[in-house]
Amino acid sequence: MSDLLGEGALALYRGIGRLIAPVLPLVLTVRTRHGKEDLRRRNERLGWPRRTRPGGPLVWIHAASVGETVSVLPLVERLVEDGFVVLLTSGTVTSARIAEDRLPRGAFHQYVPLDVAAYVERFLDHWRPDVVLFVESEIWPATIDRVSRRGVPMLLINTRMSERSFARWRRIGGLPRALFGRITQALAQAPGDGERLAALGVPTVTVTGNLKFDGSPLDCDPAEVARIVAATARRPTWIAASTHPGEEMIAARAHRLARERLPDLLTVIAPRHPDRGDALRTDLAEQGLAVASRSRRELPGPATDVYLADTIGEMGLVYRLAPIAFVGGSLAPRG
Repeated sequence: MSDLLGEGALALYRGIGRLIAPVLPLVLTVRTRHGKEDLRRRNERLGWPRRTRPGGPLVWIHAASVGETVSVLPLVERLVEDGFVVLLTSGTVTSARIAEDRLPRGAFHQYVPLDVAAYVERFLDHWRPDVVLFVESEIWPATIDRVSRRGVPMLLINTRMSERSFARWRRIGGLPRALFGRITQALAQAPGDGERLAALGVPTVTVTGNLKFDGSPLDCDPAEVARIVAATARRPTWIAASTHPGEEMIAARAHRLARERLPDLLTVIAPRHPDRGDALRTDLAEQGLAVASRSRRELPGPATDVYLADTIGEMGLVYRLAPIAFVGGSLAPRG
């Protein structure tokens, strides 16, 4: 009975996709005006390719955003060295820029199609992947369903499944087993993740740890690090990195409290989404804090309270500016 319910839920999802497909190009147009989509490459979100498929075995890796993209770069390099062509997809403008800058020859980037069966079919018809890897917690029903129908192996890699997400999936009845049962194997970050994935129906689960721990240190320009450190005159410094909305104001309050005992304290804030930089600068200034912005090529001076690291692909530099860092994602409601 649960299998029938699950297949019915998938059919309903596909039907909703067909109904909303005519308005999705308009949605993309609106998102483009707000900088959320790439005007030149918007059709990729509808499954249209921008280049021909290279010959040879092709591995499709989907990484949602910046963090996931950076984490799989060592894997991409290894696959290319072993003779595979790698297609890396993501869904954000920022991650696309990083991919274009850092992918090795033999790998290339395309925006992932929206999770509508017709768009996914168009994408698969062109690229014909030999294996598909979904990074962390990327579960898209129409995409998984379409790939499964072609008999292409699918792996979840570096997979997370929090207790909260697990509870949400369990409330959907038979859909999780119908969906997760189509996955060939999941490589989980931790035993708890693995247990929850198995309970949802993934047939084979292996705990492999976090892929991010296997990567090389993030690149940076040592001369630029030295220039910024010199500008700070070696003031006591800490970092609030990869912050989510709301966490920056918490970091600002922490700065004001700590400044009572460390009057020359410098706080470095690196938002997870650097395009929020201008808005954050305004918010921090309204809190009475003096801000220098990396995106404006400003250096922190003696009176600077917050150095706002609102640029793309420079976390290697940011983490070398201080011995102490708070990594965001735990202090503000999210996901």
